[in-house]
Amino acid sequence: MSQDDHFCSLEHLKFDNRFTRDLPADPWAANARRQVQKSCYSRVKPTPVPGPRLVVHSREVAELLGMTGEMVASVDFAQVFAGNKVLPVMDPFAMCYGGHQFGQWAGQLGDGRAINLGELVNPEGQRWTLQLKGAGPTPYSRTADGLAVLRSSVREFLCSEAMHHLGVPTTRALSLCLTGDKVMRDMFYNGNPQAEPGAVVCRVAQSFLRFGNFEIFSSRNDLETLGKLVEFTICNDFPHLGEPTPATIARWFHEICERTATMVVHWMRVGFVHGVMNTDNMSILGLTIDYGPYGWVEDYNPSWTPNTTDASGRRYCYGNQPRIALWNLAQLGNALIPLGGEVEPFQKGIEAFSASYALGRETMLGQKLGISTFQSNDVALAEELFSLFGMAETDMTLFFRALARLDTQTETTPAGIKELIGEAFYSIDELKGELLTKWADWVFRYQARLKGDGLPDGIRRERMNAVNPKFVLRNYLAQEAIDLAEQGDFSLIRELLEVLRLPYDEQAGRERFAQKRPDWARHRAGCSMLSCSS
Repeated sequence: MSQDDHFCSLEHLKFDNRFTRDLPADPWAANARRQVQKSCYSRVKPTPVPGPRLVVHSREVAELLGMTGEMVASVDFAQVFAGNKVLPVMDPFAMCYGGHQFGQWAGQLGDGRAINLGELVNPEGQRWTLQLKGAGPTPYSRTADGLAVLRSSVREFLCSEAMHHLGVPTTRALSLCLTGDKVMRDMFYNGNPQAEPGAVVCRVAQSFLRFGNFEIFSSRNDLETLGKLVEFTICNDFPHLGEPTPATIARWFHEICERTATMVVHWMRVGFVHGVMNTDNMSILGLTIDYGPYGWVEDYNPSWTPNTTDASGRRYCYGNQPRIALWNLAQLGNALIPLGGEVEPFQKGIEAFSASYALGRETMLGQKLGISTFQSNDVALAEELFSLFGMAETDMTLFFRALARLDTQTETTPAGIKELIGEAFYSIDELKGELLTKWADWVFRYQARLKGDGLPDGIRRERMNAVNPKFVLRNYLAQEAIDLAEQGDFSLIRELLEVLRLPYDEQAGRERFAQKRPDWARHRAGCSMLSCSS
């Protein structure tokens, strides 16, 4: 092998694997389901598959990791990222963690269908954990098989990258591979399982640590292992905080609270609903993690949840996400108090979330409305707008793009209002009578506010379009891509990936990807609600 050939091979990649080097390991090597004590992880290898095939990859993530086009095109790429081959520099493992699920402590959970290949160091010296989702069972799989199907993998891959390009803190996705296997799944938990194509997504993040990684050791009163994990996390992921002391731990928690607030503000900005905000699905870095039964608010409805399991209680609905994030942070704080000593510093962290979220939301609303500086009297203007959304089915994404076109120098008539924002309504016939009068009054006051702001329309429009996306991964678009993929046609996955790379641009010729939900998708599985197996 020449030096150039070696440089283009995956063998050239550099891994450090400090997680497995520095933290306590499960002493039992067998890959058998069990309660794992006093250990942060268990070493486990992916399960080989019969027909690994690369479907799509993110070129930006490949570049971030220092992977060349030759590496991605190589035969080894599909072998490694479908789970058939472990490079000598990798040290695969599954993490031990617990979590509160739907408000109840669930005990040990762990990486039941995720296997971390190790920590790659890119040419800039940045560290990235590569994780395969759907690569087989681990000691934490409980009664499950550790596998994933194509439909859920398509959704995970596309949404990870879509969120990044929207500017939302998120884990990334390197690749989506078919395995050649069939996997049995009961999509609706109704006793009708079906064989579906198996797939594996390679997820990428600086760390996949969750709130639950810390909760599990605190719940067991294993303060020694908890302390080691906290020290590792602060030293490696929050080194600017200094040496881990009780005071440092409190400052660390404070930062986690602020990062989480920032993440949720972004969710609310783009209309994203996570769907399953259990504490084991909350990133310690403030990243959106675990794309399961997520969805985008099609018609604005704060009580909408994409999760069938959550349909009755709507704990994780769109409007509840800030409150649930706060509740989850309180559980993390409770887990860390035994190390931090005093309750008060952690209470200040909780207060920091509330303050950070409130300020972030006001800034976000001002940006969405094109207002230079959001003022206290703008709150009523914004709240009335959301109230109007609820009076007739209104697509929030389309509405704000349309609103940016408003001419502040021209008086807007009822007919003009229909022309301006009509495309955002699922039934334009609803925009009449009293409702149209209310909209006219709101637009009049909004125009007056913009005139007082003094920002030229062109600059305001540009700023609004920079925070209000034209393209999001609408639920029905993901389902259309899945339907084709299950027939062996992956073209729509690739086209959606291209569209979602530029969510704020107009993208002439791709207008269909910005259209609101069609009637056929209103109640169809995968387009309206999904189960946790989706």
